[in-house]
Amino acid sequence: MAPMREVTIAIDAMGGDHGPHVTVKAALNAIRREAGINIVLVGLEDAIRVEMDSLGATVGPRLRVTHASEVVSMDDPPAQVLRSKKDSSMRVTANLVKRGEADAGVSAGNTGALMAVSRFVLKTLPGIDRPAIATTLPSQKGRTYVLDLGANVDCSAEHLLQFGIMGSALASVVEHQGRPSVGLLNIGEEAIKGNDAVKQAAELLRDSGLNFYGNVEGDDIYKGTVDVVVCDGFVGNVALKSSEGVAKMIAEELRREFKKNLFTKLAGLIALPVIRAFKRKMDPRRFNGATLLGLNGIIIKSHGSADVFAFEQAILRAVEEVRGGLLRHIADQVGIHRVQEEPTGEPV
Repeated sequence: MAPMREVTIAIDAMGGDHGPHVTVKAALNAIRREAGINIVLVGLEDAIRVEMDSLGATVGPRLRVTHASEVVSMDDPPAQVLRSKKDSSMRVTANLVKRGEADAGVSAGNTGALMAVSRFVLKTLPGIDRPAIATTLPSQKGRTYVLDLGANVDCSAEHLLQFGIMGSALASVVEHQGRPSVGLLNIGEEAIKGNDAVKQAAELLRDSGLNFYGNVEGDDIYKGTVDVVVCDGFVGNVALKSSEGVAKMIAEELRREFKKNLFTKLAGLIALPVIRAFKRKMDPRRFNGATLLGLNGIIIKSHGSADVFAFEQAILRAVEEVRGGLLRHIADQVGIHRVQEEPTGEPV
């Protein structure tokens, strides 16, 4: 069996709500968990080394530190970050990916700033107009890939087609599927439903050569009806945040009901194994790490409030996408589509 390809991941160690306290330990866990992973911790060197010392970690062949003198806060405007924070840990992380010193970058920082910096530094792949944010959500059949989740509020039919191509490539690489099924999120399954952009996108997807299922509705995300669900960033972000809200409400209501009286506490104790199994399956930390698809480099956005376990999942997702050849796969798929739509050049 061939050895796993070595992968170097640059980590914005200052990003997120917890900074080095989470990112450094998650990086060490990833290195210990799997061979062939090398980490570059980017940020304020003194702060990173204090955290490393507390964990008994030292710089070595698989772990190094790159100093960056500035930090992007969670409320910094993206335009300001681009103009005035050129030595931020976020920007240096993207630069390492651009120069080939890292195969991918991971950050829990400001989403808008990360997208702006990454797009400015890395540019987009040929044939891709706009990057999209893609992540997975739990479903009855495993997980469903959904994009876009907020990067693009207004999308044309062509943009939605590109999201379908990229989402299909992502699912193919991570899930090792030959032809992932793709659905277009709509207000109904019928072809007559939706606005003009969605109707046109359905036609483009149907003719694209992708394994296009057709229109799907919001509940299909969790049924696992298709592997990939395509939508614009406005709809996707609302769907994501609504789902997170419902999950938190259910968890809180269950806790409240089980604590009502002695009988419900006993019932809760009996049901504990089932509750724990359900919690493990639905644990959002397991699905942490959204891919900024369409860039000429792999960048993973972790949730800002991620704990050590969740941030480690984002690192491992980056490794998986690098080893699966995600960029090459997207470029190939976009190239195939462009060839299909170009005229043959045959004489009339």
